[in-house]
Amino acid sequence: MTSNGSNPPRTRPWDAFISDRDREIYAKSGFGASVGVGERPALLIIDAQYRTTGEGPVPIQEAMEQYATAVGEDAWHAVDKIEQLVKVFRTKSWPVMYAQGERTGVQEGARYTDKIPSLSADYNLPGSRGAQIVEPLTPDPNDVIIYKRFPSIFFGTNLVTQLVAAGADTLVVVGCTTSGCVRGTVVDGMSYGFRCIVPEDCVWDRGQASHAINLFDIAQKYADVMPLDELSPILEGVPARTESTATV
Repeated sequence: MTSNGSNPPRTRPWDAFISDRDREIYAKSGFGASVGVGERPALLIIDAQYRTTGEGPVPIQEAMEQYATAVGEDAWHAVDKIEQLVKVFRTKSWPVMYAQGERTGVQEGARYTDKIPSLSADYNLPGSRGAQIVEPLTPDPNDVIIYKRFPSIFFGTNLVTQLVAAGADTLVVVGCTTSGCVRGTVVDGMSYGFRCIVPEDCVWDRGQASHAINLFDIAQKYADVMPLDELSPILEGVPARTESTATV
């Protein structure tokens, strides 16, 4: 509590990176309004695979010794939070969908693998340990898995069809990386007319500045950004999916 009895401002991931000047400009420009949560949320879990997490919650440099693209402890802290979120979605009978990034050759990634040669490593191949979704987030048989080759889960996939079939109006986007595949998915999701929510402690990135600044940018332009403990009671207030609300 502050001395006048009011609650102190909540700290945000970008506090150390965004200047007062930039905050003032965005506020005066009318950015950062809330889109809210609709009536039919869907959870999109982006690239929660061993190639992006590593095998355990160790420092990023240690995780990278096995998978050059792994993030280590920051990723596993987010996985713990996502596991809680998955339980909420299953209890509510809301759709859970996974983006599983993998490639069968350098040519498949085109300019993407030109920019990031490590994407052509063996641990990105289908069936490899690196391409496997991490065990705590193992999909259920009724979940949807979208195999993607580029940052946004929307690009070159049937995700829109899956979301329409599920009757979704809100996308809760988690996983990695904040500055890459999460951001790309959120921008496309917003462009298709979905409300987008990013729980800030359910996403991860290898760059601390990239993570923080992209969360700020997403919050100003594309989605609502908040910690899971703020999102959870909002989701609890949304009615569960029933046979009468399901889209056939």
